[in-house]
Amino acid sequence: MNLADLNKVAQAMVAPGKGLLAADESSGTIKKRFDDINVVSTEESRRDYREMLFRTTEAMTRCISGVILYDETIWQDARDGTPLVRLIEQAGAIPGIKVDEGTQALPNCPGELVTAGLDNLAGRLKKYYDRGARFAKWRAVIDIGAGHGTGGRKIPTMTAIHVNAHALARYAALCQAAQIVPIVEPEVLMDGDHDIDRCYEVSVRVLNKTFQELRIQRVALEGMILKPNMVVPGKKNPTRCSVEEVATKTIRLLKTCVPAAVPGIAFLSGGQSDEDATAHLDAMNRIGNLPWRLTFSYGRALQAAPQKAWSGKAENVAAGQRAFDHRARMNSLASRGEWKPDLEARKAA
Repeated sequence: MNLADLNKVAQAMVAPGKGLLAADESSGTIKKRFDDINVVSTEESRRDYREMLFRTTEAMTRCISGVILYDETIWQDARDGTPLVRLIEQAGAIPGIKVDEGTQALPNCPGELVTAGLDNLAGRLKKYYDRGARFAKWRAVIDIGAGHGTGGRKIPTMTAIHVNAHALARYAALCQAAQIVPIVEPEVLMDGDHDIDRCYEVSVRVLNKTFQELRIQRVALEGMILKPNMVVPGKKNPTRCSVEEVATKTIRLLKTCVPAAVPGIAFLSGGQSDEDATAHLDAMNRIGNLPWRLTFSYGRALQAAPQKAWSGKAENVAAGQRAFDHRARMNSLASRGEWKPDLEARKAA
């Protein structure tokens, strides 16, 4: 492991004014999103859509530091035969790859999940590195249940937190051994009716356990990126919180749990609206005086608008790219603490 090179990549991933495009939707997930815009999901239509995003645009060159790809996408070529990973590199961004294989039921913990994909991961990482990937992503899913787990224990159980943190750390260690920067993503879901304080409480437990496991696995913190949830109430909770409260409690969480050695934190949007995800990131960066760079690693919050503008039609590619440029530009400003709500009204026609 060359830590200096890993740190160089990690620093580039959170470069000022830039963030990550999470374009790693599974075939099942992107089919649901294509269904919403009346586009048939085929290998070709998925390729065309992602090529539209990766082609050198203002968003890719000025606002996007790296792109998280799905296994299908990393092997695809553009219509002109150029590998999609080359399009990303030509725009000045870094190709990355999602390496987890989704979730499965966690034994003895009803309603809870563990992420799979460690088997043969070392061999897969070598192939991805040879293809051009320089960072990877693994997502752990922690649900805050309304009911109780085994033996009357509240969800999430310590079992679920422990096994997911352990898997995240094993994945991260394997990545660094393969000279690939791991994005460590322990997501506390915003589904449910819990309040913001319950989200904070669970997120503290999850992050503390994750960093404990990372240390046990001897993961070099300088050569990784953290991708956490923000501290927000559940979507079914009727009480909405101000932008300032979300920002303040999320920063408190990070200061409590995240070592300063981590180069940067790239938040997931987790089902927030486009503008909420941008506003929260902006408010956190306005607080300032932080040991890490705070930026975005958004999927839907960057892509919903361009997907709708594109709608599967070749004549709409330019409109889709303009919509992508706008959302990327808004989040670029937020990563510097320079976003303003009135800028959202200046969307490209």
